[in-house]
Amino acid sequence: MASMATGVSFSMTSGIGEGGYDVHRVATAARTTLKLNQKNSLSESTCMLLGMNKYRGSGAIRTVSKAVGYGQEMSKSLRVGLICGGPSAERGISLNSARSVLDHIQGDGINVSCYYIDPDLKAFAISSAQVYSNTPSDFDFKLESLAQGFSSLSELAEHLVSAVDIVFPVIHGRFGEDGGIQELLESHNIPFVGTGSRECFRAFDKYEASLELKELGFMTVPNYLVQGTGVDKSEIALWFTDNQLDLEMGKVVVKPAKAGSSIGVKVAFGVNDSIKKATELILEGIDDRVVVEVFIEDAYEFTAIVLDVGSGSVCHPVVLMPTEVQLQFHGIGDPKENAIFDYRRKYLPTQQVTYHTPPRFPIHVIKSIREEASLIFQKLGLRDFARIDGWYLAPNSNLSSPVSETLGGTKSGDIIFTDINLISGMEQTSFLFQQASKVGFSHSNILRTIVHRACSRFPHLDWYNYGYSQLLQGSTTLEVSEDPQKVFVIFGGDTSERQVSVMSGTNVWVNLQRYVDLNVTPCLLSPSLSNSLGASSNLDNREVWVLPYSVVLRHTAEEVLAACLEAVEPVRALFTSLLQKQVMEDLMDGFKNQSWFAGFDITDELPRKYSLKEWIKHAKEAQATVFIAVHGGIGEDGTLQGLLEDEGVSYTGPGVLASRTCMDKVMTSQALSNLSEFGIHTISKDVKRTEDIMHETFPNVWDELIKKLQCLTLCVKPAKDGCSTGVARLCSSEDLAVYVQALKDCIPRIPPNTLSKTHGMIEMPNPTPEFLIFEPFVETDEIIVSSKAKQQLSWKGRRRWVEMTVGVIGKRGSMHSLSPSLTVKESGDILSLEEKFQGGTGINLTPPPPTIMSKEALERCKQGIELIAETLGLEGFSRIDAFVHVETGEVLVIEVNTVPGMTPSTVLIQQVTFAFLFVQQKCCLQFQSNLYHKHIFERFVLGILLMST
Repeated sequence: MASMATGVSFSMTSGIGEGGYDVHRVATAARTTLKLNQKNSLSESTCMLLGMNKYRGSGAIRTVSKAVGYGQEMSKSLRVGLICGGPSAERGISLNSARSVLDHIQGDGINVSCYYIDPDLKAFAISSAQVYSNTPSDFDFKLESLAQGFSSLSELAEHLVSAVDIVFPVIHGRFGEDGGIQELLESHNIPFVGTGSRECFRAFDKYEASLELKELGFMTVPNYLVQGTGVDKSEIALWFTDNQLDLEMGKVVVKPAKAGSSIGVKVAFGVNDSIKKATELILEGIDDRVVVEVFIEDAYEFTAIVLDVGSGSVCHPVVLMPTEVQLQFHGIGDPKENAIFDYRRKYLPTQQVTYHTPPRFPIHVIKSIREEASLIFQKLGLRDFARIDGWYLAPNSNLSSPVSETLGGTKSGDIIFTDINLISGMEQTSFLFQQASKVGFSHSNILRTIVHRACSRFPHLDWYNYGYSQLLQGSTTLEVSEDPQKVFVIFGGDTSERQVSVMSGTNVWVNLQRYVDLNVTPCLLSPSLSNSLGASSNLDNREVWVLPYSVVLRHTAEEVLAACLEAVEPVRALFTSLLQKQVMEDLMDGFKNQSWFAGFDITDELPRKYSLKEWIKHAKEAQATVFIAVHGGIGEDGTLQGLLEDEGVSYTGPGVLASRTCMDKVMTSQALSNLSEFGIHTISKDVKRTEDIMHETFPNVWDELIKKLQCLTLCVKPAKDGCSTGVARLCSSEDLAVYVQALKDCIPRIPPNTLSKTHGMIEMPNPTPEFLIFEPFVETDEIIVSSKAKQQLSWKGRRRWVEMTVGVIGKRGSMHSLSPSLTVKESGDILSLEEKFQGGTGINLTPPPPTIMSKEALERCKQGIELIAETLGLEGFSRIDAFVHVETGEVLVIEVNTVPGMTPSTVLIQQVTFAFLFVQQKCCLQFQSNLYHKHIFERFVLGILLMST
């Protein structure tokens, strides 16, 4: 269902057809969609037939006429080359950033082509479908057949000279921010967005940048450079002494000099530990230069986006509203002494970190941050945009006076800058969009503003900025839908899946809100106050917040709720308003001479609070369709569906009975128990009350379980939970004891490799589940995808069972299986929460490679999946997880998700993309506009998903 975010390019379809797809199924579903759109007064079907697409562009709502591509030339568009990937560990995050850029700048005068650089610096022109993969490993191994390769980077550059007007690089880390890609583009005189190569090289190296900042008079963190493995212990010991650090336990941060996104950042204690961890980073090949710096205590971390609103060669940097980064600590398994803003905290939406925009700092401190970050941007010769990180030092900070007096502090003396990010992350809820939305920019508007600014540096691209200004001047008669269909997207809740729910709901909202015939409102189902063991939520006390644009862009349900409370708190609201006014005035001072600037396109309204029952009545009065994105709990067990039905409010997804059945894994097995003759099987289960286990002897419980289930290894999971939360492999009574103790202590996560079998981080459920399910652990064949060297797929295939996830879509009674995805576990035996939902991790092969599964077995599998959907009464869209036999196509059901993950990088997006590409290929459809493809595709999915029960 994350397919709503998908833009599809049909320029490269070779190799897409493997696995097959029933064209008639999709065609039937498409016809159903058009009828539904007519029923709901949606005008897209007419627009499609006429070659018209209605959507919200940057800064205004407009109707754009598009030829359907029979050789007719459309109005000239700016050709943007989007380059992602790269050799660093951040290439998966780069893919996420590229997806956001593609989503929000494609169309309305911009045409995007996508390019990918692999870990070996080999370049490829890829279809936009690849951008919607979860991770580059999804397609690295088959790039040779799937994409157009270039023999060298020089050949890529020669291609770009004629194929694009300007390049937008979104490669994070090495080769993207160190000046590598910039130098390549400069050598071929190719215009690009962002800072030049020499300036990137200086600013990206953390050690060199700190030296330059110190020379310029800015306060920096004391640091020491380690080069190579031959570290001089006496020298680093002297550095410890000079900085008043204990030689045995002095706390420092060890990090690569040239890496971003907190890759490889570690905390060390004392000289020996520092040398050990620095050497490890060098031996791991992350970097050959490592920085050891003082760990800053009792200080407040912040990050600030700088936007250049100048024109031509004139730099006019304006710092947006900074964000405070607050780390959170939750007892055992989350030790405060190791707390750093690392890769996991940065990209996985858990309660380990909270963001405050604006920061909770004195207003004079925020003013100093903005002034000094702007000065850094200018002094270092940065361009277009950047993100600058730093610390506000409290009076009792370990870097405060007298130590700070030796550092060459600025006039404020209480602000310290640490990292300069030349290509800031651009995921949907990234700092760029958070801060931009607080001062009136939508996603599209801020990205297009950056592109316009970059174009202004190149005289031969003046036509684009001039043409856009002409379009704005003639936009007074732009058509707006008179009677848009109202859609309320609800997400959040109080289950352990609530953070993924926020990601899903945000993705649905941000990709639907631009359509003029849809009026889409984001809504938060607040976390309930009762989270104790076995407690049932009192629906009378549940609250729903209707959210303004800027409040949605948060990482957790708790953070969204806190933002709502802040927004309606008078003193905080006034504080924010004053900052907003100042930033917007600063921006307009730069934009006043830019004829292409369309103005700020969103307003920072106040959130509105309702009781759940009041909100449902509000939806009824508005004649809205409710898009349910609440994972687990009342959003998936039929409760919310029942409340909506009682008031006659239409909603997406399966009905009450199907939702209730699928939420309970035992009920799901019982409902499917009579399908064995059709090759559909269920796993034996034993259900135990969590509280009972806590009071029993673990060896006795273990012996009883393995005897009853006739196995030696168990899989444990909450009875009514999903998303891999609390799912673990247990190999002994000791493992069971550790797992149950973790539940008893309410720890947020079990650290990697705590249990006897190797595993990754295990996110634990909150609240503690009332019941636990135990079942035999199913051994599948290990599949290894190598993204290095020859980029090959290896599989021994001894057991012949593999794990798959499959989306089903359609009306009740005629659900259709999408192409199954083969899931590949990167660590341990259970797919972690990250591997399912965190962008840049996890591998899903869509469709399963024919070397593993034949077309015949795959078709039998799909038939079985459709029978499961039919038996359970599914409708709209759901996801079925199962083990599948690669020869027979038999299905062993794991679970059924009636509100599946809808994040930008979940596997289902690949499946729908593949289906649509395959239909296009088989039907020999020929289109000219990528935008046209994108809109047909989105409406195809949207029509099915907005079917009411």
